Amino acid sequence: METIAVYPGSFDPLTNGHIDLVERGLKIFDKVVIVTLNNRAKKPLFSVEERLSMIRDCFQGMDSVEVDAFDGLVVDYARKRNANAILRGMRAVSDFENEFQMAMFNRRLNRDVQTVFLMTGMRWIFTSSSGIKEVASFGGDVSGMVPPSIEKKLKDKFHQAYSKG
Repeated sequence: METIAVYPGSFDPLTNGHIDLVERGLKIFDKVVIVTLNNRAKKPLFSVEERLSMIRDCFQGMDSVEVDAFDGLVVDYARKRNANAILRGMRAVSDFENEFQMAMFNRRLNRDVQTVFLMTGMRWIFTSSSGIKEVASFGGDVSGMVPPSIEKKLKDKFHQAYSKG
């Protein structure tokens, strides 16, 4: 039986830390489904369609990675996809409390789907989408933290913002 992990997040934008987590997740699972969630608590820089396109570009040709969008409870999506697990990354101890609480909620909603935590690789421990957006918004160098295609999209997006302002 195929093992499937759902990797939910806003991925606004996808970082090299996210990519590292997917690659390591594929050593445990047969398939990782990257699910872009519409988080109502956040105001995204990129639309869901833009994020899906950027993520697909980064995993092009990898049959063991799927990319999708979902608006709702991740455990409902996992059930729909017959996923065995929800894959989550943790950068620091500060992530633990929130991630633990979400895992407990998810377990209460569906005991058949396990949450699997992977520690972020040391190289990416201080990398976050919000930090990358802030640096890029001021024209800072984010190369090495995101794939080159996403670095270009960030530059284009912030150039458009400055052109309108």
